[in-house]
Amino acid sequence: MASPLVLGREVFSLARILTGLSHLGPRTLGAFPGHKTCNIIRSRLPLTPSTSFHTATVFSSTPPSITVTEEPDTLFQKVSVLVKSHDRAILDSYEFFATMAAKELGITISKVFEPPKDTERLTLLKSVHIYKKHRVQYEMRTLYRHIELSHITGSTAKLYLEYIQRNLPESVAMEVTKTSMEKIPDHICEPIWSDQPTEDKPSQ
Repeated sequence: MASPLVLGREVFSLARILTGLSHLGPRTLGAFPGHKTCNIIRSRLPLTPSTSFHTATVFSSTPPSITVTEEPDTLFQKVSVLVKSHDRAILDSYEFFATMAAKELGITISKVFEPPKDTERLTLLKSVHIYKKHRVQYEMRTLYRHIELSHITGSTAKLYLEYIQRNLPESVAMEVTKTSMEKIPDHICEPIWSDQPTEDKPSQ
């Protein structure tokens, strides 16, 4: 007597063969004289559940773990964002975007101004070998925009800078300068001479 596992495999393989024949259509089945017998055998076969077509989604009831650190967040006195480009229209648009993002995050903007532009000129000969009086001059103008943020935490500064750097347009460079606030060391909180005893000078 065959084991139930082997018998189940044979029944499942026979059911797959008959299912493939039924999908061929009535014309193809008509070519075989015993297609009626196949349909009768298929109707009598037991339906075995298949685990290969299981599509149920398992949702985890436990929330994702959140890492909480006891280290204090860094406090910056000011964060200076210097943006430079060769196109004034791009700088105007990016300045509006950066200031609007800072206002939406509740960041204090101390000042926004335009530093003087940097102009670099390059003079070359119009001809390579002759006519030294005929020259051509090329000029490269670099425009700047300066955005200064005051009293901002380290996590907020990281989030804001990552957001505006991801949306940095082409032909635009950015330079960030951070000024952090540190705690005064204990050895300089009080004057050193306050702990030393005073020596009485002899009166003359």
